[in-house]
Amino acid sequence: MTDAIRVLVVEDSPIALNIIKRILDSSPDIEVVGTARTGKEALSLIPEIHPDVVCTDFYMPQMDGREFILHVMAQYPLPVLVISAAVRDEDEQNVYQLLEAGAVDTFPKPTAGLDARNTVLQKSLIDRIKVLSGVKVFRKNASPTLLQNGSRSTATRCMSTDNNARSRPRRKHVRPAIIALGASTGGPLALQEILTPLPANFPLPIVCVQHISLGFLSGLVNWLEATCRLPIEIAKSGEQPQPGKVYFPQEHQHLHIDAGGRFIHSQAPALDNHRPSITVTFESLAQFYGAKTIGVLLTGMGRDGADGMKAIADAGGLTIAQDEPTSVVFGMPKEAIELGAVDQVLPIQAIAPTLLKLIQP
Repeated sequence: MTDAIRVLVVEDSPIALNIIKRILDSSPDIEVVGTARTGKEALSLIPEIHPDVVCTDFYMPQMDGREFILHVMAQYPLPVLVISAAVRDEDEQNVYQLLEAGAVDTFPKPTAGLDARNTVLQKSLIDRIKVLSGVKVFRKNASPTLLQNGSRSTATRCMSTDNNARSRPRRKHVRPAIIALGASTGGPLALQEILTPLPANFPLPIVCVQHISLGFLSGLVNWLEATCRLPIEIAKSGEQPQPGKVYFPQEHQHLHIDAGGRFIHSQAPALDNHRPSITVTFESLAQFYGAKTIGVLLTGMGRDGADGMKAIADAGGLTIAQDEPTSVVFGMPKEAIELGAVDQVLPIQAIAPTLLKLIQP
């Protein structure tokens, strides 16, 4: 299996380790080349087995997942997938601390055997590993203070591509009424980067659609609230978007705006394999708000959101895509650019300042 994706699994529970290993071993494209019960053991294995992807839990003896990831990003930068039982309240903040440390994505820890009920989970985990194997991680040495205190990782991650598409020419834009953000792989840190600088008196509602595994949404909201000055909540059907608030769809439901400007959720079929779908929300906002919509498409695999960006652009709204160097995965922004649906392509650090300029009288 010389072409197989080489995976290191770090997990101190023998039961969980066995389940994860059996799932990964079921794919001919993946080879589990090593397992470890602790972060220290895993760090010693990495230079010997040369994994392409590392899967780790949070709770482990000797060195927890956060400290382990900080060391990985400083010494052997690799794409890291957090596999955690994040539906437990005590884990919610921890998972997002691991993302801050440098992990690329999260996945709920499987808790049952390989029976028919877990087919979807098995496929989802295998697909996630395949995506992460294409993510390129670059070393930036972490300081001793970073390793001790767990401040935000300075590692840079991107997925290489040969895309040379250009954004659309800038157009005169009317005063916006709403902002829509869409993200997938790498999205939590991108959302944090955008939302944290916004002031408490920000005058527009913001609607965010983040592809996320079941059980992780409340943790994402709580984690973002810790650094953001705007209230962040899960949208309630029947309420109208309020200025200065950030809204997420309910888990596994599409989020629309009805003819009266109120949120509604639906369990309509997934679009581009996603529910909630970025495109569904973007198209709905474009239909109601028209040229007063700002759409921002961030890092992510696939093409969800590209058609939604086109709907906003066609309605006269402004569209912004995250650039390739600052994207964990450039798939979704690239698709929107190639549709001719993007006005500006910006590094993640420039998006919040741009939004602040756009809302000025």
